Amino acid sequence: MSLKTGEPEEVSAKTPNVYFHGQKPRLPDPGGRLPVALAYPGQARAALSALGWQSVYRLAEESPRLVVERFFLSATKTVPRSQDTSSPLDAFPLAAFSLAYELDAVALVQALNASAIPLLASQRPGYPILLGGGPLAFLNPAPLSPILDAWFVGEAEAGLIPCLERAAGMVLAGADKARVLAAMAEYPGVYVPGLSATPVRRVVAPGGRVLADPACSSFVSHEAEFKDTLLLEVNRGCPHACRFCAAGYVYRPPRQARREDLEALVEHSGARKVGLVGTALTDWAELPEFLRWLKGRKTKFTLSSVRAAGVNEELLGILRDAGLRTLTLALEGPSQRIRRMANKHLDADVFLRAVELAASRGVNHLKSYLIVGWPGETDADYEELHRFLVEICKAGRVGSGKKGIGHMTIGANPLVPKPWTPMQWAPMAPEAALEARFEELAARIKPLRGVRLEGETPFWARVQGLAARGGPELAELFILAAEQGWRKALRQWPCDPAQVLDRTRGKDEPFSWECIDVGVSRARLWKEWTRYLEAAPSAPCPDADCGRCAGCSLSSPVG
Repeated sequence: MSLKTGEPEEVSAKTPNVYFHGQKPRLPDPGGRLPVALAYPGQARAALSALGWQSVYRLAEESPRLVVERFFLSATKTVPRSQDTSSPLDAFPLAAFSLAYELDAVALVQALNASAIPLLASQRPGYPILLGGGPLAFLNPAPLSPILDAWFVGEAEAGLIPCLERAAGMVLAGADKARVLAAMAEYPGVYVPGLSATPVRRVVAPGGRVLADPACSSFVSHEAEFKDTLLLEVNRGCPHACRFCAAGYVYRPPRQARREDLEALVEHSGARKVGLVGTALTDWAELPEFLRWLKGRKTKFTLSSVRAAGVNEELLGILRDAGLRTLTLALEGPSQRIRRMANKHLDADVFLRAVELAASRGVNHLKSYLIVGWPGETDADYEELHRFLVEICKAGRVGSGKKGIGHMTIGANPLVPKPWTPMQWAPMAPEAALEARFEELAARIKPLRGVRLEGETPFWARVQGLAARGGPELAELFILAAEQGWRKALRQWPCDPAQVLDRTRGKDEPFSWECIDVGVSRARLWKEWTRYLEAAPSAPCPDADCGRCAGCSLSSPVG
């Protein structure tokens, strides 16, 4: 859409339609097209800030064989209806769910219940086809596999729409559901439990080491978490391979957008504010030039967190001139020892230098993220953290009332071991131990003027951990939780959460998520787990000659 007129424009794959401030897409004539429900398990404000869901919407909207309608599935017993025609979910022959977080499963189950759609795939011989996608599809689809009919494992640009168009042709021609699923299972990246040969390999968007089609917002809204902001994907994946972070493994190879492509997206949309999204923003060599270009056209911008090593006078000067007064630096580990174990390449002096520079360049609010509950952590790690926080406050003159950083927010969350990371073998810290650690952390931070602690509760982190590494038996728990809430559900669930959460896995123990293959070998991940225990560092992904290290199980170099 044009920001000025609201009328559709002809666009290329690089310049998609963007709808502003409540504008609704104009649905095409449904003749010869398959109605598809594109559902986000969560409130509208989250969906409108989710680049993955919006990217799938953009791709489906461009298809001549599909009519896509949007659903936001809040945790409610109300019958979900589309945002576009108010049609109920059960009116669509195919419903696709963008699943970013493990606990999204409950909202999905509640939506099916409210729509009178049978919950288990085995109870649905007829339509609709329920398709899962998003990060959960290439982390661990097993817990929801008894519920969903199929999964798209990988990046939507790599073949989702041709698969849906094939299904559309068959459904409209009168084929039954079993035949359609069998046809879908033939496509790369499609996992149909019971039909697909496993493991199903994750599919990756074309372009090599270039992010050829960066994601951007399809909807810019005041209701979004990032209000009135066009989100732009600067990079995908991360070369630094922190051992706790799935993004460093499941999005390999790491890729960078081209500045000219991002500029074209901004120019076409006419957006007045953009948010730059990426796991390693300051690794992008063109970042300063792009920010200066935005400033020159009077476009406001925001950044996600940046690496302390990427903070310099030039970047902070650009941020100051643009009026940005908040800087987010990822700390993650409580001590240098834990950061070394986690392969978090961060030197304490570099972090302090970044804070000192930020204070001198007008940053008023410093944010940092911390993970607690590491395997092998000790009280000494948190004693070091306290000393380091004192140094940070001194370096940034936090809360001093002088020219310095006005306040600091520390977001602390428990470590949740994830599939397809070296931590997939690790036990999760017990709830009582996490609560004690948070109490200790709060007590240490309380005397620090201008410093505030926020974080997720250990109970919910443990629930997330259970959903992250469970198997098909989790489907029953999701159904119970949708009906009674999590605490009652856990008491009634016949399985033992400790089997998932509280033990170190054996080297050769099979994992439920190995029905898929993200492209990183088990041997590589095991090596990184042993290096975690040894506190031994590993090198980042190379800038060139991708594939030479075999860290992605690539058979040939990419890019």
